[in-house]
Amino acid sequence: MSHIPKKLRLPFALVVIILLGLVIYRIPFVNDRFSGRVDELSSQIIYFFRPPSEAVFVPAQVNQIDKIVTATLMALRTPTTTPTPQSTPTAVTITLTPTITPTPLPQSVTLPGVVYVDQMGGYNLCGPANLTMALKFWKWKGQRDEILKVIKPGINEANLIFWKRGQSDKNVMPYEMVDFVNDHTDLHAFSRFGGNLDILKNFLAAGYPVLIEKGEYQRDTSGAVSWMGHYQFITGYNEANKTFLIQDTYIDGPNFKVAYEKLEIEWRAFNYIFMVVYPADREEEIQRLLGNWSDAEWANRHALELAERDIKSQNSLDEYFAWFNKGTSHVQLLQYFDAATAYDQAFMLYSNLTIDKAKFPYRMLWYQTGPYKAYYYAGRYQDVINLANVTLATISKPTLEESLYWRGMARQAIGETDNAIADFKLANHLNPGMAAIIQALTSLGVQPEPQVK
Repeated sequence: MSHIPKKLRLPFALVVIILLGLVIYRIPFVNDRFSGRVDELSSQIIYFFRPPSEAVFVPAQVNQIDKIVTATLMALRTPTTTPTPQSTPTAVTITLTPTITPTPLPQSVTLPGVVYVDQMGGYNLCGPANLTMALKFWKWKGQRDEILKVIKPGINEANLIFWKRGQSDKNVMPYEMVDFVNDHTDLHAFSRFGGNLDILKNFLAAGYPVLIEKGEYQRDTSGAVSWMGHYQFITGYNEANKTFLIQDTYIDGPNFKVAYEKLEIEWRAFNYIFMVVYPADREEEIQRLLGNWSDAEWANRHALELAERDIKSQNSLDEYFAWFNKGTSHVQLLQYFDAATAYDQAFMLYSNLTIDKAKFPYRMLWYQTGPYKAYYYAGRYQDVINLANVTLATISKPTLEESLYWRGMARQAIGETDNAIADFKLANHLNPGMAAIIQALTSLGVQPEPQVK
């Protein structure tokens, strides 16, 4: 280094050290050992300068629905005739009261034969771990990693260990878990919205464990306690102390007890969704245990009614969840304009919350994508794009394939074909198994990536 000016030697040495470190970091066994820590450090730096809790979506096209409806009504009006005054009909409210075959429930239930599985040894493995327990309860011979490869295929790069490919995939959707059971095992599964504590206990008493998805506060990789979604496997209950028996895959571990009230509050954030895995030859019993919930449309209407009940009784963050659930229920019923209106109210409430910023559920769109569908099918493409941009800003890298997919769909709808293809390609790279992304690329004449094994 004698030929390098003295004042440049230190910067030059730093550059050499950095380059050497990058070369060493790319050595497979070094990368495998330290990549997680490097990712966490980079995320902490990004989140310091761009706090995810500061990302707030405010609908920009709220008035568009009113304009469309008004224009439609004006076109349908017939001013040449004078309408005859009619008496105002009495409003009728239909209450969807669940009916379940009445059977005396025991005071407590602890299901035997539970094989505990945790989510350690990988990234965001809550879904695969919980589903593994549900399957193993019925003597499934497979392992957690078999599920992981199908429902969390992750970044489509052959040089990554398979469980590290799924690191960027922040969530497994309930339908992905149900589809795995129905398509890859001899067992059956279903999911329903609008559950309650009684139907959970009803299934448990009949010998069927139940999966739910709920929101809770956990310590994340940055060290901060923040809100996130979490699946839990319920294997018992006790009426005396009003608790459910939980097999928690993360912090609380096996045979953890959760109070009825706490579980119901946390369950609200996911529209009271529940899933059951069961042997194929027990279909008749399952339908009997479901009662009204055997009809998916009834369940969605019941969930809508629960959301409207919660809107009247809750405030602050829980009221936000209730309005969000109302939107989700309307989406399930294919009522997209009503859904968009409900989500508008949810997001306006969110933007005006006065709670501690650390408690903001900024990950909501990581787990539930109903608003994208509602705004898209309501023709509010710019709101889809804006919502995706805000959601992608809550993560250190834009690795939410569902958000990229819906942004791509909206961009395609407004004629930004090149941008749409870019979004679809990145989404496909992040999750090469997602059928909707493959279809979107194929329809544009673009060949999807072949999925690495």
